[in-house]
This record gives sequence, C-alpha cells and structure tokens, in this order.
Amino acid sequence: MLVRRLFAAALLAAGLVMVVPSSASALGACTASYAVTGSWTGAFQAAVTVTAGSSPITGWTVRLTYPGAQTIQQSWNATVTTSGSVVTAANASYNGALPAGGTASFGFIGNGSSTTPTVACSTGAAEDPGTGTAVRIMPLGDSITGSPGCWRASLYNNLVAAGHEVDMVGTLPGDGCGVAYDGDNEGHGGYLATNIAGGSQLPPWLGATDPDIVIMHLGTNDVWSNRSPTEILAAFTTLLRQMRAQNPDVVLLVAQIIPMNPSNCAACGARTVALNQAIPSWAAQNTTAASPVRVVDQWTGFTTSTDTYDGVHPNDSGNAKIAARWLAALETVLP
Repeated sequence: MLVRRLFAAALLAAGLVMVVPSSASALGACTASYAVTGSWTGAFQAAVTVTAGSSPITGWTVRLTYPGAQTIQQSWNATVTTSGSVVTAANASYNGALPAGGTASFGFIGNGSSTTPTVACSTGAAEDPGTGTAVRIMPLGDSITGSPGCWRASLYNNLVAAGHEVDMVGTLPGDGCGVAYDGDNEGHGGYLATNIAGGSQLPPWLGATDPDIVIMHLGTNDVWSNRSPTEILAAFTTLLRQMRAQNPDVVLLVAQIIPMNPSNCAACGARTVALNQAIPSWAAQNTTAASPVRVVDQWTGFTTSTDTYDGVHPNDSGNAKIAARWLAALETVLP
C-alpha cells in the first residue's frame, strides 16, 4: 500500500444524536445525525444525515458504535461494514464531495433492537483503508488519551499546520477542547492494558479503523492496580501481535508513561519508574524492519505537581508537553 511503502522508505532513511465536528482533512469537518425511522420484531431501519462544516469536504466516513454487537441486513447510499459493535459507513462514489454546509444521507436495516449508538463523522476522500495518502493514526490508551485528551487536539492541528495529511482514527469521538480537530481515538477511561489484551478488545477497534501508526500511552491503570512490568509488557506483546495481524506494516510509538502520584497510591510513583525502565528493552526485542516499535519518552520533564490536576491526569501544561513529545516522534516516521 502506498502509505505503508512511504513509511518503510522513511524509516529506512530515518434517537437523534448530533456529534461534535470530527475533521480528518484540512478541507473541513463534518457532523452526522442518526435517527431510527422504523422498527419491527428482530430488526430496525435507521437513517443518517452527514453535513459538511464551514468548508467543502471530499469524502466522509461515519462510525456508529452500538452498546452490543450489531449486524446489517441491507444498506443504501453508502458502503457499510460491521466489526462487533462498530458499524462503519463510507460514502458512495456519487455523494462523497459536499460543499460547505452540504448534506448527504444513507440508510440501513440492522438486526436486533433499535438501541442508540455513539456517532462519529470524519472527512477525507473515500478510499479503501490504507491505500490513500492520508496517514491513519490511532491514539490508544486510557483516560490520559481519552477524556478529554486535549493533547490530541494540539497534536492534530500541529501536524496539519506542518503540512502532514493525517486521519486520526478510533471508534470513540473527540471531546470538546475549544478548537476544531479530528478527535477520533481509542482512549478508554479506566481500562488496563492487561484487560484489553486478555479480553481481545483491540481487534474490533483495529478492524474498524485499520491504523498505519498507533501512538500508545497505556499502563497507568495497570500500575495503579499493582500489575507487574512483566504482566504489562506481556499484554503489550499481545496488543502488538494483534496490530500486526491487522496491518503487518504498522508502526507502534509506545510511551514511557507520564509520572503519577495519586493520593490513594503511595507506591504508584515507583511502580511507574519500574515499568518505564523496562519499556525500551521490550521495544528493542519486538521491533522489526517492516513494523518498527519506537519508544517515546513522556516521562522526562513531566511533573505531577505542575502538569496534572490530580496527580495523574494532565492539565493544560501537561497536555502541551504530551502533544510536543508525540509530534516530535511522529515527525520521524511520517512521509
């Protein structure tokens, strides 16, 4: 695939739900509204309307995340696929390009009851995953990545300002951070790396988004739960294997996690140090030419007293530091 070949070359050389705009292209953002238009025993019909933001868009993708697994019987005016609880709809050839404020609609018949999904819209030219020029980046982690994860807003906008064509991907939509940005992510508050790996939770997320790069800040909740570095890194190995099963050329940027000093865990600081000390060796053992693993130091220069609001989660100062470290790392692998 074109993007993945470029990576290799670069590395060798070096109800009704309205959503916040989610932009995956410098051309503009989009929103999507969802409505159930009919239901009967064992099935329902849904309609989705996509609306371009203040700028034209060249294509759109809508991701619907249901409370449980979902299957689709029939769809129209979009290419609809399913992976577990995630339904992904990409524009048809005739309704992807929309002027500012323009709309397009599609519909489908789903199995089961008409439960309300989480809705996220992203923009960009419609294409098979990984075959275009936009680099698909998955932010993967817990609440430090997710809620609200405003370092992702700074990172995305800085990448775009630097001239990179990127698509932040994930089955979760972005939160409001005071600026427009592509907020798609996999930042699941309270999740442990060991549980994500043990419960095979990652493969459906990968199947719905097919990332080229994963930026992973995981382990905080494992440390809090007194999981050993050995257990955490075994989970990392499982997650990396699942990433490579989806995309053999995936690039993993793995963080040495930010410091933590919660009021109810006096030992967490030392446990974080132990995990971070073990990560570089794990990365070196698991990197390959086709699928590199690179360590990103999010620890050094980060202080819980000034860069977090509770000893764990970043404040504005912490968000700026996290975004800057990810930006520097991504600049080394992006085309």
